[in-house]
Amino acid sequence: MSSRINPFYAKHYATPHGTVPFADILFEDYEPAILEGIRRDKAFIDSIVDNPEEPTFDNTIAISSPDDLLERVTKVFYNQLSANTDDAMDALSQKLAPALAEHANDIMFNKAYFRRVKAVYDHHRDLTPEEQTLLDKAYDAFLRAGVNLPEDVQQRLREINTELGKLTLTFSQNLLKDTNAFTLHITDAGDLSGLPESAIEAAALAAREKDMEGWCFSLHAPSYGPFLTYADNRELRRQLYMAKNTLCTGSSEWSNEDTVRQIVNLRLERAQLLGYKSHADYVLSQRMAESATAVYDLLDKLFDAYIEPARSEVAEIEALARRSQGDGFQLMPWDFAYYGHKLKMERYNIDAEMLRPYFQLDKVIEGVFGLATRLYGITFTEAPDIQVYHPDVKAFRVLDHDGSFLAVLYADFHPRASKSGGAWMTSYKDQWISKEDGNSRPHVSLVMNFTKPTATKPALLTLGEIETFLHEFGHALHGIFANTRFAALSGTNVLWDFVELPSQLMENFAIEPEFLHTFARHYETGEQLPDSLVQRIRDSRNFNVAYACIRQVSFGLLDMAYYTLQQPLAGAIQPFEHDAWLKTQLLPEPEGTCMSTQFSHIMAGGYSAGYYSYKWAEVLDADAFSVFLEHGIFDHTTAQRFRDTILSRGGTEHPMTLYRRFRGCEPTIDALLRRNGIKQ
Repeated sequence: MSSRINPFYAKHYATPHGTVPFADILFEDYEPAILEGIRRDKAFIDSIVDNPEEPTFDNTIAISSPDDLLERVTKVFYNQLSANTDDAMDALSQKLAPALAEHANDIMFNKAYFRRVKAVYDHHRDLTPEEQTLLDKAYDAFLRAGVNLPEDVQQRLREINTELGKLTLTFSQNLLKDTNAFTLHITDAGDLSGLPESAIEAAALAAREKDMEGWCFSLHAPSYGPFLTYADNRELRRQLYMAKNTLCTGSSEWSNEDTVRQIVNLRLERAQLLGYKSHADYVLSQRMAESATAVYDLLDKLFDAYIEPARSEVAEIEALARRSQGDGFQLMPWDFAYYGHKLKMERYNIDAEMLRPYFQLDKVIEGVFGLATRLYGITFTEAPDIQVYHPDVKAFRVLDHDGSFLAVLYADFHPRASKSGGAWMTSYKDQWISKEDGNSRPHVSLVMNFTKPTATKPALLTLGEIETFLHEFGHALHGIFANTRFAALSGTNVLWDFVELPSQLMENFAIEPEFLHTFARHYETGEQLPDSLVQRIRDSRNFNVAYACIRQVSFGLLDMAYYTLQQPLAGAIQPFEHDAWLKTQLLPEPEGTCMSTQFSHIMAGGYSAGYYSYKWAEVLDADAFSVFLEHGIFDHTTAQRFRDTILSRGGTEHPMTLYRRFRGCEPTIDALLRRNGIKQ
């Protein structure tokens, strides 16, 4: 009989800073640890309910589990499901989803537990703002779950929650499998015409990894983006575009069409059982926007301000294409990046490949970390003693300006078949403060899909990838600087339409010369990024900015169309999508294409009735960054105020209260319009 102990059962891992002992964890450890975690969590809830003492904030709301097994194991499991999965992990997630949903339902429908929470809500001692926020959040969670509803309604809510848990997993798993299933295999070197050397090398490496001759292009961003931008072969551009934009549609083995319909309708049914007209009404009652009316007001203002400039941008690109292709040429979606790049070169003589040699990943890491050092005084040191979950991953120890330990940061930079597309920040451990643990610091993770190194070159990034890095790093800083009493309110645990402010604020630094000059050097010669190129970056910053804004507005309108429905969605997905965003479409929609079946943010992520938050936060970030521009982009006083009033405070108070504390007033759309050149 084996004497091995499941590593999850150790409350405190015997590792540096109590980090996850990835090397010790076996696949077989997850299921028993999760089931045992559920059992222990139930026992903890029972201990609160059965407490004979009068309910108080301290013995009912602020009390924390003496054993957070379920939290620890599910954080690892679901983070690995996104960043390092396989068929066995996918199957286990489906198997465990009902048990986890049932446990969550059991907590939220526990009337005895709610009676204690309500007793505290109705009669409590004077509370700090953070304590009051936690109490309000706990009380509202029960009401929003349906604790006061009849048993038969609660039973239906249980069924809906369980089914949604399985469907959202299915959506993500289908998307990853369909994405990985496609390869554009090229054996004729003539078909590579127009492509930069970096894209050709990466495709050759991809082919070798598949034991294939020639070159392989995929639907992952570092492969897909350059091909659509540079490849002269229009038919191959069309094939790649259509493969990407028909993912999980029609008769595909991994079709998500019915999954989308079920997700939308179950969310609508749940909202109406809870007393709301639509899922959007249910969601937005807990957002800064507060209502669908406010969301549409923002989207309409952006549409009105940007639509004519966007139409002009598309017309200019089509005009350039017709100069070489003839007056009858119709610009299609697979042509937009290609001819847009040519127009940008004509106007500004700048493109991603000119800059790529100056953006070596190792130097970019130094630059981004160095920016945080300049702003906040914190430092990052690679930590080989901290275990990681994949050889691609690096771990860093983060120290505060006084040398004290602040956080662990994992960084996972490159695409692989086991990783979902896109980029995100997550955590393996949140921050909290308690008598037993003191200020227990967070373990934060950045997961991205950047250009890989090749046999002859290190990983060289585009400016867009640097912006993505800065974006996710902004989320990471929100986690790293967390300094709250309760884990439920720390870091990025804020209202969803506020969470993008720290990330989008950091993107602003990407085109600032003072920042670029700290790290941007040619990977072979060491030459600093020339001032002439920096100026061209700045001159071209608003190239196609209106088109990009309308594209985001279109996604927001599609999201709201699904989630403001008050009757079940009965028809086909593609016609619904077409009608939902019709007024924003600036290019033809090829038959068979569909965004909804791969729109993870609103179907499987946390952005249902919330995609508008990117533009909402963009209004905030433009307004907030104007303070940095006014005082100097490295101004420590401004940065410290941002850290103290926003980054460290998490969700302890209403976001607008925190923002006013930083800015001195509420934001307006004006700073964004000025930054984009829409308004002088």
